[in-house]
Amino acid sequence: MTPITFSAATGAPAGGVVVVPVFTGLEALAGAPWPLPLDASILAALGFEATFGQVQTLVGGDGQVVLAVGMGEPAEVTVDRLRRAAACAVRSAWRVKALALRLLDAVPDGVDRAAAAQALVEGAALAAYRFTTYRSSPKACRIASVVIVAPDAEALEAAVVWGAEVAGAVCLARDLVNEPAGVLTPTRLAERAEAESTRVGLGCRIFDEVAIVEQRFGGVLGVARGSAEPPRFVELTYEPPGDGAVPTVVLVGKGITFDSGGLSLKTADGMMTMKTDMSGAAAVLGAMSAVPALAPAVRVVGLLPITENMPGDRAIKPGDVLTTRNGTTVEVLNTDAEGRLVLADALAYGAEKAPAAMIDLATLTGAQVVALGRKVCGLMGTDDGFLAQVRAAGDRAGEPSWPLPLTADYRCHIDSDVADIKNIGRAGEAGTVVAGLFLREFVGDVPWAHLDIAGPARAGDDDGFLAKGGTGVGVRTLLELLRTFTVPE
Repeated sequence: MTPITFSAATGAPAGGVVVVPVFTGLEALAGAPWPLPLDASILAALGFEATFGQVQTLVGGDGQVVLAVGMGEPAEVTVDRLRRAAACAVRSAWRVKALALRLLDAVPDGVDRAAAAQALVEGAALAAYRFTTYRSSPKACRIASVVIVAPDAEALEAAVVWGAEVAGAVCLARDLVNEPAGVLTPTRLAERAEAESTRVGLGCRIFDEVAIVEQRFGGVLGVARGSAEPPRFVELTYEPPGDGAVPTVVLVGKGITFDSGGLSLKTADGMMTMKTDMSGAAAVLGAMSAVPALAPAVRVVGLLPITENMPGDRAIKPGDVLTTRNGTTVEVLNTDAEGRLVLADALAYGAEKAPAAMIDLATLTGAQVVALGRKVCGLMGTDDGFLAQVRAAGDRAGEPSWPLPLTADYRCHIDSDVADIKNIGRAGEAGTVVAGLFLREFVGDVPWAHLDIAGPARAGDDDGFLAKGGTGVGVRTLLELLRTFTVPE
């Protein structure tokens, strides 16, 4: 992806393509200062109806190229719709060098203009993303500059800068998810985390396999046994400036860099995308890379339990018992339910820090995809107020989630005959909820939320600001959550 420079200005610079919003009915916005070729009769003759996402190229007599972007009905314009409209514009102007977005002219009264400007930057930058590391002839986006045109440009500059920072964090997560598992081993992912921490000024502690034993991370050790690659456990820390006491928020991301299923082996088709099973860790690392720029008034700790899940000759066997960080014993009846085992250690370790709140992200269950598809994350947790914060942050960020209940009656599904609990429930029954109940065993009294991102973590096709492959889902939600975080009552 060509690095894009983003800025705000009161007028469109000379050259480049100007992007304007048009509503259903083909009415250009009343009073808009556009010396541009927006003629309703021409648009209608071209079949342009201004349905949302429809784009039409027009050329004025002076040679000015204009992209008319359909916005639908004025009342339907939201911040997220603006984010997606910017993405439509980028995809339609892939080979040009400069864009001037006049899409803020479509913002209705009552919509936060700074949030809208940030969303435009995010949509444009994320739509321009392509993972081209291994392509001999990459067809990367050529756009080098995007200007957000608005009369209040000076007031929006900070939002534009922050939007670019957020998009960069998402692209980092996407890059990590899209790397082949043979390249992004647990050791290499830990090294990338260390490099990012150095770049942005985070504290970083990496536990190697010896330290993981010392720390009693039995879940991580058990999953790692079948792989020739040693596991890693990464702790990233952001300390806000000042000497006063501040609350702590812990972020946890599942980091299975490749999931074969272990001895409970997946099918060949089931393994094809399993390099993406570290999407939770990628999201936490991506978010942490932007936390110093956000500078929230909280201490933030990011925890990444990282390993492969392979069927080597030392692999855990169905029926084996593992002892996790907090002393809970787990009977492993399906080695393909490994994510909850590594998360158990990380959550228990995080809970020891007495945080004000803790959230984990994981590609945890196929049942989440069945229940909510690939656009909506599953949300569970222990504190209604904190869950409401997480869900609201995701909605503002354009990453929706839907709450699922941690039904107490299903707790018996993980009762074990030989250990404290087992790592699977009953076949075909509430798989996502039961996985959440398993994780709850390791959070103590900490307000906790769990996002199952199994579906949204990967896009099967290019779609708006999503490129086929890793989506970086969760980064924007975490950053928005930290930006607005309040301690749960």
